[in-house]
Amino acid sequence: MLRVAGAILAIAFYLYCIIDVLRTRSGETRTLPKFVWLLVVILIPLLGGIMWLLFGRVWNVPRSRRRRGPVAPDDDPAFLKQLGDDAWSRRMKQRRTDEPHS
Repeated sequence: MLRVAGAILAIAFYLYCIIDVLRTRSGETRTLPKFVWLLVVILIPLLGGIMWLLFGRVWNVPRSRRRRGPVAPDDDPAFLKQLGDDAWSRRMKQRRTDEPHS
């Protein structure tokens, strides 16, 4: 049972390192170019992965690739405020036209 668990962990670590190298941007590696790190991780499974984590990966780079700022208009606070202001202006204009003049 321990052999199976160890093999599963080794395979998971191997795949994690390959995916991590692939997801890393080209300019965000240390000591070697990205494609060389990929070859090292693939050709030397466990040792290559350990070497990648210790010597190749840059640890302080934000991993998120999401865009900064609002993505859709309904997520933009300024847009939502403008909608509220427009609705308020329409209601006030409607009140002024509906009120009887004295």
